[in-house]
Amino acid sequence: MHPNALLDLTTQLVREVLKLDAPADSIVSYFFRQHKALGQRERHALAETAYAVLRQRLLWAHLAQSGHGPMERRLALLAWQGQPHVLKNGITTDEGQWLERTAMIDRSTLQDKLRHNLPDWISNSLREQLGAEEFWQLIETFSAGAPLDLRVNAVKAKREAVLENLVAAGIPAVPTPYSPIGIRIEGKPALQKMSIYTDGHVEVQDEGSQLLALLTGAKRGEMVVDFCAGAGGKTLALGAMMRNTGRLYAFDISGHRLENLKPRLARSGLSNVYATQIAHENDDRIKRLRGKIDRVLVDAPCSGLGTLRRNPDLKWRQSPKAIEELQVKQKAILNSAARLLKPGGRLVYATCSLMPAENEVVANAFTAEHEDFVQLDAREKLEQAGVTQAESLVTAAGHLRLWPHRHATDGFYAVAWEKKA
Repeated sequence: MHPNALLDLTTQLVREVLKLDAPADSIVSYFFRQHKALGQRERHALAETAYAVLRQRLLWAHLAQSGHGPMERRLALLAWQGQPHVLKNGITTDEGQWLERTAMIDRSTLQDKLRHNLPDWISNSLREQLGAEEFWQLIETFSAGAPLDLRVNAVKAKREAVLENLVAAGIPAVPTPYSPIGIRIEGKPALQKMSIYTDGHVEVQDEGSQLLALLTGAKRGEMVVDFCAGAGGKTLALGAMMRNTGRLYAFDISGHRLENLKPRLARSGLSNVYATQIAHENDDRIKRLRGKIDRVLVDAPCSGLGTLRRNPDLKWRQSPKAIEELQVKQKAILNSAARLLKPGGRLVYATCSLMPAENEVVANAFTAEHEDFVQLDAREKLEQAGVTQAESLVTAAGHLRLWPHRHATDGFYAVAWEKKA
């Protein structure tokens, strides 16, 4: 495709994602369905441009004020700035001169807001939690994208064998530093065509997400509930920890998300999973299990702000009011899930958020209101699950707290309690 035509299409896609009226990944997918003639390389270029614009929106919108033509085209040009071979054939002389002028601007002299590209309410909270130096380290990781992590399905394979298979296929792969069942891969290989994927030996899962499953400590023959299962990444991890024994209930209010679990479940070889759509956190199907469950994982609905490396649109689509509403829902779900546990059972509350309002505030309120639960030390429980360097993952309060710039995972939070006997 001629660079000019590709630039026109990129401008269209940027215009669509900047409406912020739906998740960016669904807008990109829909756009590609409308343009079936696009090749793989062109799709990659368009998607990367759209995500780059979402990451750098404030800075590039500021720089684009000095140019001419549609704003979305100028934003796309800024995203393409590092690709002179593409730009040479697709832009006007004026646009080329404008790009040269913007490249000369010393970004470090610009105001903070243009450098961190975050709404004030998010940047203020992160700066307060981390301090100035670490705050800017975190900002760098948001712009860098995320590595590809795999979880080895222990029911079917061993990590060493999978690593050998990947290296033999010319794919650079290393063990994850914390999770004993994880592998980190460089680049974006065509994994779905490989036998280790089609045969269910591995699943794509961020190392942080693996650690949440490991914190539950699920064992053979137990009754376990994944309370907000979604597409089932943690469900599959729990099922493998249980060695395909016992009963594992995957609850979610979205039938569509549970449908997406089916092909993954088939590949995994697990037969101990019972996926069930529920109407709400007090559904009768949940009430029947009260007091019978050994482990419950509540991966609560949250802002998702820990996933900004992958989903940069979330910082523009969330708000303080949305966080307040989520907190009410999180507390209700956690209280309902707690009723399922038998004495001695373990409850884990988790989010992929960086906001204390969704994390420590919810967890501390639960601890204060439930004298029949005692909080566990996450470090001890992670070490028991074979996690290495667990002390670097846990706060002074004994909560799991993962940061993209410290741990190279998405931003995750988790706390575990045991129901008193």
